[in-house]
Amino acid sequence: MSMNFFVCAALMAVLAAASSASAQAPAPNLEKLKQFKVSGTDLNIPTVPQTGKSADALRENLKRVKLPPGFKIDLYAVVPDARMMAVAPSTNMMFVGTRKTTVWAVTDRTSSGHADEVKPFAPSLKFKVPNGVCWTKDGFLIVVEHNRVLNFPAAEFFYEGPDVAVIEVLGQGKLIPEEEESFNHGARVCRVGKDGKLYIAMGQPFNVPAKEKLDLYSQFGIGGIIRLNAFDGSGREVFARGVRNSVGMDFNPKTGELWFTDNQVDGMGDDQPPGELNRATKAGLHFGFPWYGGGKTRTAEYKDAKPPADAVFPELEMAPHAADLGMTFYTGTKFPQKYQNGIFIAEHGSWNRTTPIGARVMFVSLKANGSADKAEVFAEGWLDPETKQYRGRPADVAVMRDGSLLVSDDFAGAIYRITYVGE
Repeated sequence: MSMNFFVCAALMAVLAAASSASAQAPAPNLEKLKQFKVSGTDLNIPTVPQTGKSADALRENLKRVKLPPGFKIDLYAVVPDARMMAVAPSTNMMFVGTRKTTVWAVTDRTSSGHADEVKPFAPSLKFKVPNGVCWTKDGFLIVVEHNRVLNFPAAEFFYEGPDVAVIEVLGQGKLIPEEEESFNHGARVCRVGKDGKLYIAMGQPFNVPAKEKLDLYSQFGIGGIIRLNAFDGSGREVFARGVRNSVGMDFNPKTGELWFTDNQVDGMGDDQPPGELNRATKAGLHFGFPWYGGGKTRTAEYKDAKPPADAVFPELEMAPHAADLGMTFYTGTKFPQKYQNGIFIAEHGSWNRTTPIGARVMFVSLKANGSADKAEVFAEGWLDPETKQYRGRPADVAVMRDGSLLVSDDFAGAIYRITYVGE
């Protein structure tokens, strides 16, 4: 597909966006980039050092990580606050979201299995919690912030400089009502389905929301998953409801079904409620929250209220409070047959459990009928068993084109690469 196609598509989207003026004026640099104008930002973008004491310490920590026989883990890149990952479709690089103000461009220029360069993407723009990154089928990078959605044509080719082509899919304050913005559960994740629609999971800002919030949240898809046109934001609809705070989802490449993790209610004890791995077989399903706090465990706030009669319970219950975040179907062929077409999940680790749990990578196998079979630990060792302190907190998993598995860690500020070398 030629570069002219990307530029023309972006220009058409810009013209369409210009025809419907936003109620809130976008930032000046955003307006410049939408019109392919120069922002005046320094062309020399500073990079993150990939060698030195920090990199050495991260490699030393990895010696504690346990994997099944035949697997090996190495440091792929030093990436501050690394969260969601989007592996580029055409080049040996990727984009990494954060809960801060930076999207990172991570490049392995020498195809050596570790990054040579890590630098900010589109530094002329001011991002706000750009956690969600994903690709359209034809190579457009989507960045979903706390309350804005941007689309970058040919990002993997334009990222070398500070100025990049951009489409404003949803302007600031258009994803959710601004009065509902919160520092809690504001990190979005996204995927593009076979239908070409952009799917966005939107956590709601409370542990358990008040009843007077439910109608508003149902309308906007807060505490649910929405889908919309990835280029102009049209056709927005709520795909799923009853989701407390999903920070990981992926489509089954065989069936097209959307699977997602969900973090459940706090303050109910160490061992309840369970975390969730959910499966959306169609649009319009309700996954039970806030009537259910996780699995079939009722919340105290809604224990006397009648739950939805058609509530869908999790495909698989995960460890309570382990904080299952990013997930991906393993589409590679380099891992043993057992892992192919299964699901890898990054467990971030508990924050208020008396005995910490998590900080590991889980693997979920599937049955022949496409349902979940069981979960097992795949990689662990970031939680020190003696001190109970975290040496790392996995946030996302992604499959590289060579079949290796990447694991992001926002606590240590790194991305790791897991390969299969044989028993």
